[in-house]
Amino acid sequence: MKNWIFTALLALALIAVGPNGMMSGNKAAAQGFANYNLETIVDGLDGPWGLAILPDGDMLITELTGDLRHIRNGKLVAQAVAGVPQSLYGGQGGLMDIVIHPDYAQNRYVYLSLSVGTASANALRVIRARFTGTALEDVSTIFESAPSKNTKVHYGARMVFLPDNTLLINVGDGFDLREQAQNLSNHFGSSVRVTDDGKVPQDNPFIGVAGAQPEIYSYGHRNQQSIAVERSTGKIYQTEHGPRGGDELNVIEPGKNYGWPIATYGIDYSGARISPYTSYEGTKQPLVNWTPSIGPSGMTIYNGAQFPDWQGDIFVSSLIYNKIIHIEMEDGAPQRQNDMFGEIGDRLRDIRTGNDGALYILSEGDNGKLWRVSRR
Repeated sequence: MKNWIFTALLALALIAVGPNGMMSGNKAAAQGFANYNLETIVDGLDGPWGLAILPDGDMLITELTGDLRHIRNGKLVAQAVAGVPQSLYGGQGGLMDIVIHPDYAQNRYVYLSLSVGTASANALRVIRARFTGTALEDVSTIFESAPSKNTKVHYGARMVFLPDNTLLINVGDGFDLREQAQNLSNHFGSSVRVTDDGKVPQDNPFIGVAGAQPEIYSYGHRNQQSIAVERSTGKIYQTEHGPRGGDELNVIEPGKNYGWPIATYGIDYSGARISPYTSYEGTKQPLVNWTPSIGPSGMTIYNGAQFPDWQGDIFVSSLIYNKIIHIEMEDGAPQRQNDMFGEIGDRLRDIRTGNDGALYILSEGDNGKLWRVSRR
């Protein structure tokens, strides 16, 4: 097990640039960014994507290639969890996110998002199952995006439970279908909300709107790769991949249009302009936009005890810069950004706050790993 010990002096050397070109690092250095330990808990993972922390401190990790792995007492169980439905692996698809039910201690329900179908007709599916400790049982589908698409990219796939125990699911725009993110008759480029058994909540914003998919909660998204809820306020934060530039941190509100592709701070990969607008009437502006792109993947809103000065701050993992972006928050507004844990050296796929107040990070690469950041 590798172990590095870093001091506050290192934090002073970390530099980040915020959405308005803000330099950062003051809070991290002056508050709570005292000595910390960064250690590898588990290695040998094959494309780790999603991380769920169980009430007893054990963990479940999805591998994009299709397996669900169990971390028991800090060790990787050699045998993958049995009973996981087959996913369509390839492109950006496979077995993706995992969350546990708010009442997991009583019902043992876990929720998995995965791509299904064929290369020419595929969709995002969310399943619910009971975790026995070695296998998934009572597997049922609670949501599947419609219609199917012929691209194996931009699934979205991140999920979060809201305070009312409904489930919010990110559905990407399918890449080639970006204009459909403004079309309520399909799920492309939307966040959808369902009950814990897959029913449509009757207070969803587009109930009764002719032609609209009733599960839609918000729309105008591109490829939303993380989502988290602030416990104290119930506020929903979501990150979204832009094209070249224009990655976003948004506050999600029911019925709102987040602009893609009408308004964006990014340009096409070819260099062509996607839209002349960075803002447009009737659409929501991002709380943060990152240009150039950072490739936001996982996200956590810190609520642990080990680093009290980080309370309520947002931590976003980056696929491009191989580091964690620490967004200092005050009264719901971003202040500064700090680049952290770049010494891991690999693409970072997910980040969670543990029951013990530590941060847990998934890294990709040839040897996928689970990392723990704790106070020294």
